[in-house]
Amino acid sequence: MTNRCQGSRGASRVLGKLNTSLENGNYYEAHQMYRTLYYRYSAQNKWLELENMLYDGAVKLFNHNQGGSGADLSKLYLEILEKAEFKPTEEIMKRVGKLYQLTPSNLPDKDNFKAQALKWSLIDKQNPNGHPRLHQLFAYELWRSKKYAESRQHFLHSFDGSGCGIMLAEFHVANGFPREMDLFVVGTVLQMLCLRKHIVAAVTLKSYTDSHPSLREKKGPPYKHPLLNFVWLLLLAIQGKQSVAAYTVLVEKYTPSLKRDPTYLEYLDKIGQHFFGVAPPPKARPGGMFSGLFDSLLNVINDDGEDASDDENDAIPSTSSGRNTSKKNGAKMVTEDLD
Repeated sequence: MTNRCQGSRGASRVLGKLNTSLENGNYYEAHQMYRTLYYRYSAQNKWLELENMLYDGAVKLFNHNQGGSGADLSKLYLEILEKAEFKPTEEIMKRVGKLYQLTPSNLPDKDNFKAQALKWSLIDKQNPNGHPRLHQLFAYELWRSKKYAESRQHFLHSFDGSGCGIMLAEFHVANGFPREMDLFVVGTVLQMLCLRKHIVAAVTLKSYTDSHPSLREKKGPPYKHPLLNFVWLLLLAIQGKQSVAAYTVLVEKYTPSLKRDPTYLEYLDKIGQHFFGVAPPPKARPGGMFSGLFDSLLNVINDDGEDASDDENDAIPSTSSGRNTSKKNGAKMVTEDLD
């Protein structure tokens, strides 16, 4: 009990000296005192006091243009979040985002801080890529810094489709060619669908088309750009839980446009598996990851060529999804919708 009281009095004296050092502009000395308190509070398991002290100290040092010292305290801040197993609450994630924002961009510690923060956020076990809210905070800071490509990567793992669409529109206007206007959003929408985030993908598409200066006058689909129409129809098919036949005909119709980026078919094979029951290809078969999708396309084409008068069996063989679905009817429905 005596040792604990002595430790508290010692920490109070150091805090008093620390504040005096800050007032007098002795920032190096103040930084060293923060580190001293870090070790003392850690030994006493005073995690809440330490969390508040390190955050306030880092902000103060950053505000006095002490970037290196502020970054060092920010690193210690993340360490105690991990040691004490702080949950990624809204308040703490905002603090992490603020420290990331204040860290000067010319310091290599900035990227290290971001990576370590995302690692800490895995503590909730629900988000294998890091907490979506933390990704959102990082996305906005990178967007503010005009680092659009990095911002897009973090938006992919957030739930902020609205912000993502606006950022992508600004990204294209600032860095893209006119002919790439559809590519800037289509790849992102397809990647979101690979992550099974169809609602976020739909919001991203709408936000992009509503905010892009070359598209916002056109109030909604259909668009002049085939790929924009494709992802719009794809999202409708997912929402309506269409058959694998409908999906494969949709892909077939837009294949010439999809060839503009060879990664699109890779994404679409995964999307077909996630939302339409396309069977994953066996590993030993030629054709790689596209063969499941191509098999479905061939099945639809073959069905269209069969004799419609054959009444020997009223039941259509099941598709690769395992459901008894009329491929011909699905193909006809999608074809009529697209015309």
